[in-house]
Amino acid sequence: MRIIFMGTPEFAVPALEALHDAAHEIVCVYTQPPRPAGRGKKLQPSPVHKTAERLGIEVRHPVSLKSLEEQEKFAALGADVAVVAAYGLILPQPILDAPEHGCINIHASILPRWRGAAPIHRAILAGDAVTGVTIMQMEAGLDTGPMLAMVRTPIEDKTTGELTEELAELGAQLMVGTLRDLAIHVPVAQDDEDATYAPKIDKAEARIDWSKPAEEIERLARGLAPFPGAWFEMDGVNGPERVKLLRAEVTEGSGDAGTVLDEDFAIACGTGSIRPVRLQRAGKPAMDRADFLRGKPVNKGVVLPNRKA
Repeated sequence: MRIIFMGTPEFAVPALEALHDAAHEIVCVYTQPPRPAGRGKKLQPSPVHKTAERLGIEVRHPVSLKSLEEQEKFAALGADVAVVAAYGLILPQPILDAPEHGCINIHASILPRWRGAAPIHRAILAGDAVTGVTIMQMEAGLDTGPMLAMVRTPIEDKTTGELTEELAELGAQLMVGTLRDLAIHVPVAQDDEDATYAPKIDKAEARIDWSKPAEEIERLARGLAPFPGAWFEMDGVNGPERVKLLRAEVTEGSGDAGTVLDEDFAIACGTGSIRPVRLQRAGKPAMDRADFLRGKPVNKGVVLPNRKA
């Protein structure tokens, strides 16, 4: 098939590579424009942009697709289908209608649960047991289009980073299979009454509130790892120091919220307690608890500052 691929982050890279390996004709890749990043804030192309260049595919990165000129350029490619994976721009109706088979999206949830920008984070934060990938025919609404295929996977104790990698691979293979037998995939309408929404993670959500139950704080650590990272404050050499909690385990023990319960860094929560498994100090690499405590011992009885309401 003649395919236009539209995607930006690492999540979309396995799909682009899988479609290329499946011998589809990828006539063009659309991605977000280069952004300032790293030291010196030099403009850096997106992961999809870099992959497309490596594969020898034309890359376009318009700021918007709303202009008639951009829509005509898109339609002129004569694609059979557009494959979309975390592209980052709203697709106007003329774009959705241009390919013969429309635009088909790889969405990282079991629709209609977790429509929106952060489905992987929200599934972990909510304590869902299972998530997955849905292949969806796109329409004007936010992730509301009919579903063509779906695959599920258990969440278990995975972080957002680990689950993103897994779902990216599952989505890539599911999309290849869907396009191979597109004619037999009957679109199934979503039930809007079952829909939940996955808004973008707000910075205020990342600070740990020790008055919450231990299970909820454990999920927050996994759900925000590696980015933006759940965090708390503790005393540093030059005042309060921010520490990211990237993974934790629920433990026995109780006390006033935020109180360190033992020399192995168990921390009392609103109910129960957690013990950090992996942490990261500002400007330092992530490390396991034992290495963290060797560099920064924490005494029993210390009370960590809590998030302000």
